[in-house]
Amino acid sequence: MNLELLESFGQNYPEDFDGTLDCVSIAITCAFNRQGTLLSVGCNDGRIVIWDFLTRGIAKIINAHVHPVCSLSWSRNGHKLLSAATDNTVSVWDVMAGECDKTFRFPSPILKVQFHPRISKRFLVCPMKHPAVMMSIDGTHTTIQMDDDSDLNIVAAFDRRGKHIYTGNAKGRVLVFPIKDLTKLVASFRVTTGTLNTTAIKSIEFARRGECFLVNSADRIIRVYESREVMTCGKDGEPEPIQKLQDLVNKTLWKKCCFSGDGEYIVAGSARQHSLYIWEKSIGNLVKILHGTKGELLLDVVWHPVRPIIASISSGLVSIWAQNQVENWSAFAPDFKELDENVEYEERESEFDIEDEDKEKEEAKGPDEEDIEVDVTTIEPIQAFVSSDEEDEDTEALLFLPVSPELDEPEALGEGVLDEPPPLEKKRPTPTSDHTPSPKKKKTKSVDVDLPNAPSDEIHPLLNVKKPNEKNAGKKSRPKQRPPKEKSKHKEKLKDDFY
Repeated sequence: MNLELLESFGQNYPEDFDGTLDCVSIAITCAFNRQGTLLSVGCNDGRIVIWDFLTRGIAKIINAHVHPVCSLSWSRNGHKLLSAATDNTVSVWDVMAGECDKTFRFPSPILKVQFHPRISKRFLVCPMKHPAVMMSIDGTHTTIQMDDDSDLNIVAAFDRRGKHIYTGNAKGRVLVFPIKDLTKLVASFRVTTGTLNTTAIKSIEFARRGECFLVNSADRIIRVYESREVMTCGKDGEPEPIQKLQDLVNKTLWKKCCFSGDGEYIVAGSARQHSLYIWEKSIGNLVKILHGTKGELLLDVVWHPVRPIIASISSGLVSIWAQNQVENWSAFAPDFKELDENVEYEERESEFDIEDEDKEKEEAKGPDEEDIEVDVTTIEPIQAFVSSDEEDEDTEALLFLPVSPELDEPEALGEGVLDEPPPLEKKRPTPTSDHTPSPKKKKTKSVDVDLPNAPSDEIHPLLNVKKPNEKNAGKKSRPKQRPPKEKSKHKEKLKDDFY
């Protein structure tokens, strides 16, 4: 993929709706890999669908969990995928094989999981009403010790290079801990609403480039901070946010917010409807509002790591937002003219002559330039895929997944032309072709993570929404049970009359 040819010289944010990705199941959450070539989607039936984002086709389907998948995270090289489900389990998957490496069981629901930006053997887990936990693949874990605040509604995230962990609680307090010593507090500050009143922190998101991060709070304001200023202020500091982003007209509560790939734009999804607000970080002005179908609720929003593309989830579908590409052929050839109707062509006198007189005049303008040697062997790294502290790209990164072709003709099996039964046998394994090695999945190592103070009676927010519907359904079921009995008697009378 040549990113230089895809670079647009205008605005660098999406403008129009560009189609949907239907995962058959109800989509809940999604995540791009580091290069943006693969998109993983977590579904309501526990499946993980991996899309090849360039071809917009399904590359692999993994039967990951029994319960809905609530959070996903890619490793740096893309070979591993981290998933969390509403049944308090966290699994690490081998993307190429579609097999589970290890499963971790927690006593309380998991709100978020995140791979370490540089170390693929470490990841961060945010249990419900419990401090964040730093996990290793071998099963060892370290709980991030909090200070005097007793609030346990905690969100956490790695910084851009994974050197620190930023945590925030419902009292508006943000704490920064170094990875080397999670008991040592490096910096802290409180998010206030202009007065001494604090506001609950809902999420913390870091930019892929630059030193900025977002703090989404319950007061409907998205604050942009710079990590260097936060570290300089130290403990109990008072860093000023670079920008304060909000919807002053509708007072929108934000469901999810994130940075663009270059860190110059910020997108936030409304919690009330399917609307995406895009701001420019440097100025803080609202540049675009993308409206989805009315009546839909937004579940997740992610920005493509490299291109101006946004993926949002609502009503079980993944909506893609991109720029409207208008073909302008005059940009490639300056003499080219686009015609609305046919025009008579005026030929030059010497155009169809054997010896073109005009051509001699052009050659007489000056000598030909010397031949320039073009180097076609050395491969320069794409700057969009390289961090500021790196020189070369990751050669082991997983960019695409091989897709096995489906056999439609019986001759391809090498058994000759057969009757109708073989096509039925071929159709059965197709949906589970990516996860055929079932005996290997039974050998998956399961580790029980012991968190002493974790609440075991909590229900995940995704499942807690269904409670009132279940109660109403139980009340309505009583009067509905009578009509079927009457219908059955009527059917018996009809049978007696018939016989």
